[in-house]
Amino acid sequence: MNWIETLVVTVGLSLDIFAAVECQGALVASVRKRHLVLICAVLSVWQMAALYLGSFLAGLLCRYDLKDTRLVTGRIIASAIFICLGLRMIFKAWKNDSVVERRIEKFSIEVFLKMAAITSIYTLLTGIAFGFLKVDVFLMLAMIVLFTVLVVILGVYTGYRFGFEQKTKAYLAGGGLLVIGGIDVIVRYM
Repeated sequence: MNWIETLVVTVGLSLDIFAAVECQGALVASVRKRHLVLICAVLSVWQMAALYLGSFLAGLLCRYDLKDTRLVTGRIIASAIFICLGLRMIFKAWKNDSVVERRIEKFSIEVFLKMAAITSIYTLLTGIAFGFLKVDVFLMLAMIVLFTVLVVILGVYTGYRFGFEQKTKAYLAGGGLLVIGGIDVIVRYM
């Protein structure tokens, strides 16, 4: 995968985090910079670890079985991962779960740890797909950190200013980008 394809998938994956963080930003009474930096750091490190672990696991699978049929199978798995994650996000947009509004004084780190754990499952799967596609590890880690920090800041302030109504658009855009990434893998690499 080249850097543009990696960018499309990473942005699509990051929009899932945007939607989740936006809902939390809609609940907080005020945004404190110190809490925002801590949230960015926690989510970035967690996402980076999950992406690297997934890529490492896929690399192990590819290293011990180098047959050509396994390369095709890895690409099929990668495209299936991207398409399934994209369809999951589109379904979440269509379902449009309501958010129970209640004002909280400050962010709870426990909520963000739970959010990091849930989103890291999808990041782990994306890392596996990137590993099968032989994406440069430094490139994918740099992109996931950059976009995680960006979407956390944008998501918190979007939720704080406008509420949680933008989450549906974020899910649709992210799901669409992931499906496009999956179709791109099918078209270009098979």
